[in-house]
Amino acid sequence: MGAKRLNRREKSWQKRAVDQAVEWLLEHQDADGWWCGELETNVTMTAEHVLLLRFLELSVERIREGAIRHILSKQRVDGSWALYFGGPADLSTTIEAYVALKVLGVDTSCDMMQRALKVIHQQGGIAKARVFTKIWLALFGQYPWSGIPSMPPELIYLSPRLPLNLYDFACWARGTIAPLLIVLSHKPTKALGCSVAELIVPGSENHLDRVPGSGPFWWLDKLLKLYEAFAWQPGRLRARQNIVDWIVERQEADGSWGGIQPPWVYSLIALHIEGMGLDHPVMQRGIEGQENFVLDDEGGWRFQACMSPVWDTAWGLRALRYAGLRRDHPSLRRAVQWLLREQIFSGGDWQVRCGPIACGGWAFEFENDIYPDIDDTGVVVLALLEAGEREEVCKATESAARWVVATQSSNGGWGAFDKDNMRGMVYRLPFADFGALLDPPSEDVTAHVLEMLAQLDDMDARRHIQAGLQYLRSTQRLDGSWFGRWGVNYIYGTWCVISALVELRKRGYKVQDMIDRGVVWLVGHQNDDGGWGETCYSYEDSTFAGIGSSTPSQTAWATLALQLAGLDHHSACTRGLEYLCQTQVSGTWEEREYTGTGFPHDFYIKYHLYQHVFPTMALARGCQAQQG
Repeated sequence: MGAKRLNRREKSWQKRAVDQAVEWLLEHQDADGWWCGELETNVTMTAEHVLLLRFLELSVERIREGAIRHILSKQRVDGSWALYFGGPADLSTTIEAYVALKVLGVDTSCDMMQRALKVIHQQGGIAKARVFTKIWLALFGQYPWSGIPSMPPELIYLSPRLPLNLYDFACWARGTIAPLLIVLSHKPTKALGCSVAELIVPGSENHLDRVPGSGPFWWLDKLLKLYEAFAWQPGRLRARQNIVDWIVERQEADGSWGGIQPPWVYSLIALHIEGMGLDHPVMQRGIEGQENFVLDDEGGWRFQACMSPVWDTAWGLRALRYAGLRRDHPSLRRAVQWLLREQIFSGGDWQVRCGPIACGGWAFEFENDIYPDIDDTGVVVLALLEAGEREEVCKATESAARWVVATQSSNGGWGAFDKDNMRGMVYRLPFADFGALLDPPSEDVTAHVLEMLAQLDDMDARRHIQAGLQYLRSTQRLDGSWFGRWGVNYIYGTWCVISALVELRKRGYKVQDMIDRGVVWLVGHQNDDGGWGETCYSYEDSTFAGIGSSTPSQTAWATLALQLAGLDHHSACTRGLEYLCQTQVSGTWEEREYTGTGFPHDFYIKYHLYQHVFPTMALARGCQAQQG
C-alpha cells in the first residue's frame, strides 16, 4: 500500500481547516452545552402534520405558505417526491404531498400538481400505496376502511410470551401500532375539505375495498373483518381503555411519544377519538409540544421527524477532543455536564425482555425516558471517557455499562432498544408493509458497544465482548465490509466496526484479519476525487455498496477507519484528507445527500451536523498523525 506524507504547506492548510471547524462548532453550541442539528427527512412529515391539523379541526392557515414552499421545494423534475435526495419517485410520499398541497389550497390544475398526478397514475394510484398512506386517506373518507388490514385492540391482552404480542414489535412500531389499534377499531371519518378521487386510477376502484394478499394471515384478516361486523364484541371496550392507559403512561414531558413523529400523531388521533378534548392536559401537551419540532425559515415550514441532541452532543464533544481542546475547556465542561444530566435511571419497555434491572442509558432525544437506546449510550460513554474527568464520569459510565451488558441479545449482538427483538412472524401480517418492524442486533450498534466496553476495560465484560466479537465476525461480508443499519451504509458499518476492532486489538483480541479485510474494501471504493460516497440505493441492491458521489460525512468515516487501522500515511488516507480540506466552506461542509438511516428501504435521514463533526474528527486526527 502506497504512502504519502503531506508537505509543510498542506499541513498548514489542514491545521487551518481544523481551527475553522472548531470555531464553527463552538459558535453553534447551545448555552446549556448541547448541539442539535436539523434532522431532515422526506416531506411526509410536513404533509402528515397538515392532515393531523385537519383531522383535529385546527387551522392550517398559520403554516400554509411555509408548508407549501417547503413541500414544493423538494419536488423532483418529473413531479414526484422521493424518500431521499437523488432517490427515485416514491408513490406514497408523492400521494401524501399531493393531498397536503391540495388541502393547503394549491390549485390542482397547476403544472406541479399535474406532474405529480401523472406520476401517481403511472405507479398505480392509491391502490398501490403503503398502508399508512391509505390510513391517512381513510381518516377523511378518501379510501375505504374495508381495504385496510385489520388489527384488533385485543392484541393488548397478549402476553409477551405469545407470538404477535405488542412487545414483539420494535419500540417505534409498538408505539405506533398501539394507537392505531384504536383508530382501526373506530374507523373514524372527518371532512378533508376537498376530494382527492383523482388519485384513483380508472379501473382500480373496484378493488380498493379488498386487502390484497393470500395465505393464513390474509384469511385471519378476513375473519377479523367478519368479527368486526358483529354488534357484540366482548372485551373490546376494555381493550381500548387499556390501550388508552398504555398510551397516556408513555407520554413524555415534552408532550411527545417516543420523541418521534409516528407514535405522536397517531396517539393524538387515537386519544381524540376516544373522547379526549383538545383542552385535555394530555392533548394540550401533545399539540403544544409539536411546536418544538418545527423549523420555519427560508427553507419553508417543516416538521422534523425527531430531534437528535444527545447523539449530536456526543459526537460534537468527541470532535472537539479530537481537535485537541482540553477537558477543562468551558465548551467541553458544559457538554459533559449536560450529558450527565440527561442520563436515564427510570424503567421502560426494555424491561419486558431484560427484567427489573437498573437503567443507566441515554435516549437520542431531549425527552424519551421510556426508550433509552443502546447506540446513544455507547457513544455517550465514549464521549464522557474522552472529555470528562474520570472521577465525575465514573459512576455514570459504570451504570451505563451494566445496563448495556444486560441488553445483549442471544446471538451476541446488540439491537438499538431491545434485547432479542427478532420474532419475524410480525412481517407476515398484511398490515406490515411500512418498514422495519423489528429491532434485531446490528453491526453498527454492536460495534459502538464493543468500543465502549473495550475502553472501560472491565474484566467482567470479557465474555460479553467475546460474544459480540463473534457476532461481528459472522456478519462481515465476503468483500470485507459490514452492513450499516443506522447510517448509509456499508461505509458507515465498516467504519463503526473497524473503530471497535482497533480498540479490541489494543487489548489483545485477535482481530487483525477482520481489520485488514475491511481496510482493503474501503481503499478499493475510494472515488477519483479522493472522497468516498454511497447512496441509499445500496439498501435495495448491495452491488451498489460503497458506490456514490463523494460526501464529507462518508469520506470522513472511511478516512477515520483507515487512520485508526494505522494507515495515517497511506495515499488513500491522505487523499481523503485533501478532499475534506478542498470542500470546506466558511469553516464547515455542505452535503445534499442523506447519509443517515431510519428504516432501510423506507425512511432516510440527513443529519445536518454529520457533514461537520466527522470531517472535523478526520482532519484533527490527520494533524495529530503528522505531528507524531
